[in-house]
Amino acid sequence: MASVNESIVREYFEMHGFLVRQDRKHEARGKQDLDGVDFQVWNPRPVQTGKELVFVLNATALPAVTRALVVVRGWHTESFGPGVLESSPEIYRFVEPTFFQQAARAFSPDVAPLKILIVPALPQTAAAREQSIAILRGKGVDAVIPFRTMLLELVAHTEVNRNYDKSDLLQTIRVLKNYDLFKEPQLDLFRGGRRSRRPRTN
Repeated sequence: MASVNESIVREYFEMHGFLVRQDRKHEARGKQDLDGVDFQVWNPRPVQTGKELVFVLNATALPAVTRALVVVRGWHTESFGPGVLESSPEIYRFVEPTFFQQAARAFSPDVAPLKILIVPALPQTAAAREQSIAILRGKGVDAVIPFRTMLLELVAHTEVNRNYDKSDLLQTIRVLKNYDLFKEPQLDLFRGGRRSRRPRTN
């Protein structure tokens, strides 16, 4: 069974018209395998903008991506600030030639796929954010997508009057929206920072 993190990423790319292939169907025994690529994605109808692709992708920029190798780092406990990136080389180990070349064989050799990293969040302060981006670029990562971006778009995209029996994730979002647990002002539920977990009273 796919993890929740992988389900979110798959649904997000499929929502934007990508064909998604899971590169690995196994996990190494006794340890978490952080070396390989999680998904190979291909956009059959890419949009040519003539502009340089932004590093932090969103719904506006994603259609310009033609093909990519995607790695999911669903560590939902902290942002990927400079300290975390410098002390955790396993985050971007997938860009090393051994792992990248093996996964890239799924595509034709004429155009190299992008290397996209799915991150919990980047720092909120401008200086730390730019430093994190510089570190990731220096390691060979082409772009990142924060989980918050994907979750907000999936919540907005899911319709209450549709039955998503083929997707446990979308069906769960639909049920929550149906019971008014995802009202429009509450979409900032996914904003960074700590919030009180005490239930609201009417």
